[in-house]
Amino acid sequence: MPKLPVVSGKVLIKALEKTGFVFIRQRGDHVILKHNDGRVVTVPLKKEIKKGTLKKGILNPLNISVEELVNLLKK
Repeated sequence: MPKLPVVSGKVLIKALEKTGFVFIRQRGDHVILKHNDGRVVTVPLKKEIKKGTLKKGILNPLNISVEELVNLLKK
């Protein structure tokens, strides 16, 4: 299992858009993305997203593994 990468909000949004998420709206420094199957995620526009926020607040609720995220970031 690879280590959790350090990513910015913009990079994470681009990676999630590759999986089918689309921009819905932005409020302050938080962007809301939605998938066709109904999943919704809020991504903070920070230079570096904290590991706990990335793992427990974004990846786990979306059922995206660390390996999948690393592969998306490489593309």
